[in-house]
Formats: sequence, structure tokens, C-alpha cells
Amino acid sequence: MPRGHVLVLDDERAILTTLQKALSLEGYTVDVAGGVGVAEEKLAKRSYDIALFDVSLPDGDGVELLRRIRAAGSELPVVMMSGHATVDAAVRATRLGAIDFLEKPLSTDRLLLVLDNTLRLVRAEAEAKALRTQTGQVGELIGESRAMLDLREQIARAAKATATVFVTGERGTGKELVARAIHGASRRARGPLEKMNCAAVPSELIESEMFGHEAGAFTGATKQRRGKFERASGGTLFLDEVGDMPLAMQAKLLRVLQEREIERVGGHETIKVDVRVVAATNRDIEAACREGQFRPDLHDRLNVLPLSLPPLRARREDIPLLARHFLALATQANDRPGMAFTSGGMAMLVAYSFPGNVRELRNIIERLVILTPDDTIDEGDVKVCLGGQQAAMKGGLFRPGVPFRVLAEEAERTILEEALGHHGGQMAATARGLGLERSHLYKKCKALGLRGVKGEAEDE
Repeated sequence: MPRGHVLVLDDERAILTTLQKALSLEGYTVDVAGGVGVAEEKLAKRSYDIALFDVSLPDGDGVELLRRIRAAGSELPVVMMSGHATVDAAVRATRLGAIDFLEKPLSTDRLLLVLDNTLRLVRAEAEAKALRTQTGQVGELIGESRAMLDLREQIARAAKATATVFVTGERGTGKELVARAIHGASRRARGPLEKMNCAAVPSELIESEMFGHEAGAFTGATKQRRGKFERASGGTLFLDEVGDMPLAMQAKLLRVLQEREIERVGGHETIKVDVRVVAATNRDIEAACREGQFRPDLHDRLNVLPLSLPPLRARREDIPLLARHFLALATQANDRPGMAFTSGGMAMLVAYSFPGNVRELRNIIERLVILTPDDTIDEGDVKVCLGGQQAAMKGGLFRPGVPFRVLAEEAERTILEEALGHHGGQMAATARGLGLERSHLYKKCKALGLRGVKGEAEDE
């Protein structure tokens, strides 16, 4: 898989030949142009990771070409080179955003260093931009519950491996954060992390988005475009909501995962890919397989390293930590310093079921910061903020739009919490009182994030 796609613009054929060979040996894909006109044609037809522009050319000026592509909105990283460099040309190029200015004759080692550092910087900035965009949407992997400690251990193990990871969990549990954590702790951390939401891309464009397309492949495809697999070269591709991928596309994804090669839409060239895939869904994939909505063979291929994210109601002890974290973010963003929860306000949050999980908690906290008139957020403020949701909780077990398994888990949790409280937290006594096998009670409490205490009865 190429390290990057480079366009070299120079009017000296010997330099074009030398650079094409040298960069190709280092793993780059190289296009060359002998004049400004040819370079503009190539830039209009396809995208590049970086470009090398000579300053003086028979049909124009490399710095002027840089000015035009910047005026058109292009952020293509450009390195200028010249055998007759002037201070004025260097200053103009720098002001237009040139990455560097190299003097001829070129040092191959210096050029390779500049290219490598530039691509690392561009990828780091892209990831930082994505992280800024995502900040606060689902929170960080915050929590000290047993469920979160287990999850961090699983992430650490998955990061050391190279196999495909399949992340499952309800909406708002932080599946993308897990993908980022796996990538960041892996040997691919220096490579790119690309994300694709399979549910957000129209079915007629999903193949192009994933594999790229050639110029003229379909209406509107005015130039070649690399897809997510190519852009994730040497790194990780996060396929979010993979359970919503169309069946026809599932077959093509399965082939790519098996063969590790792609073809762009409208193209005939087979391109090898070196990408680790982390897939995620909030759907019941096994049920989708039984119903013919998801390919079982693709599920088997994705589900090499399964990770299941716990819902927030299964780790209620983490809610205060998350709530304070989101409170700090929200007060800073809304210029409301000094706000804090009362014990009653926090207790009401902890008691709520959070069908939207961590994302819903974040939204509730921001709403409280905006709407609460005082600096303290008490039980009444939380009750008003939750509104009909809280009323529905107290009025009965059923809530419109909430799946049965969620309602059943909440009912089980309430029963076990009250039973443990009645028996003073003694697991053995609670198991006897409920007519359960002790081992079954242990498993059920672990799944729901509940803990009892060990007493004499435990040793009977």
C-alpha cells in the first residue's frame, strides 16, 4: 500500500525521472507533470497527499499555481523547489502556506524527511480536528466500575493484536471512543484513523465512499477520489453502524476483508490494502442474521475480537464521575463557572435509567447548565429537566419507544437492589430469599453492575 500519492511538477525530465524512481522505491505513488497546464489537469482529475512544485516553469510560475489552488479552497500540502531561489519567491510561497522551500540540487534524504514529516503532520491535524469535533458528544472512557475496568483491559489486549474488532453496545455508549482507544494504543497509531458511518451514507454512494472512484465513473465524479480503505493506509478504519450496511455492499466488504484488496468504482486496477478494521453496531446482529438482514459470513469475519460495551445503567457508580466531567465542559462552554450538584440532584441522576446512555447524560447536563438559574443543581432542577421521562419512570415500568430487554433489565435491577438492601448486601441470604442459585445471582449482579458484601453466609 502506498505511503502517499505525490505530484511532482518540474520542467527538467531528468529531475522528474530521478524523483519518480526515488520516491517509488520508498513506497510513494508518483505522478509527474512537465508544466503548469499539465499539473492543473492532473489536480482537477484526482486528489494527492502532497505536491512538489518547481518555481520557474516554461508556461508559468509554481508559486502562482500555489496561489490559485489556495484561492480555490485546496489544502493540498505543497513543497516548493528551485535552483534559482530568491528571498521574494520564498516569502511569497511561505505566505501562501507552502510547507517547505528546497534548493536544487535536491538532497534525497532531506526530501524524504520533509515528505514523511509533512504527511505525519497532516494526519495528526486531521485526527486532532476529528477529536475536537467529537469532544463531549459521548464523553471519554471515564469510570472506575468493574465493567469499565474490564473494558479497558479488553481494549489493551485488542490493541496489541491485529485482528478485526467488533464493538457492540447500545446507542450512546461510546463505541467510537473505543475504536480511537484501540487505534491509539496499537502499532498503527502513527497511521491514519478513518471513520465511516454506514448508516449515514446513501446506499448508491456507499461503495464509492468506501473504495473510491475513478473520474467519470458516474454523474458528478469529475475526478479520481480515494475511498476510506485507501485513506486508512497503514492505519485503522472504523466502520460505525455496520449493521445498517446494505446487503449488496456487505458481500463486497466481505471480499475485501478476505482478499485485502479493492477496486475503485469505475476502475479495473486491483489495489492492495493494509488496513485494520474496527466495526461497531447497536443492532442485535445475531437476530439480523437470522432474519436475513445481515450476512452470517460477514459477521463471522468481523467478530474475531468481540467487545461488548456496558450500558450506563449497568455501571451507575460511574454516573457521578461522568456528570462532573460533563458539568466542567458545559460550564466552560456556556460561561457558567462555579456550578455544582447537590447530593439530591446527583442521586436523582444516578437513579435515572438513561436509555440514551452517556450521550444522553451529556445532553442532560448541558441542558441543566443552561436552564438552571442558580449555581447549584438540586433534585427539583433535575426533575424539571427530565420532565415526562422521570414521570413515566415513576408511573409504571412501560415507557413508549424503550425496547423490552431494556425495561426487563431495569426491573431486574430494581428487584435485586431492593433484595440486596433487605438482606444487608449478603449475597447468600439474597439468593436464598429469591430462590436463586448463588452462582446465578452472582452472574446476574455482575451483568447489571451490582455488588453485595461477603459475610459468614458466603462460606456455608
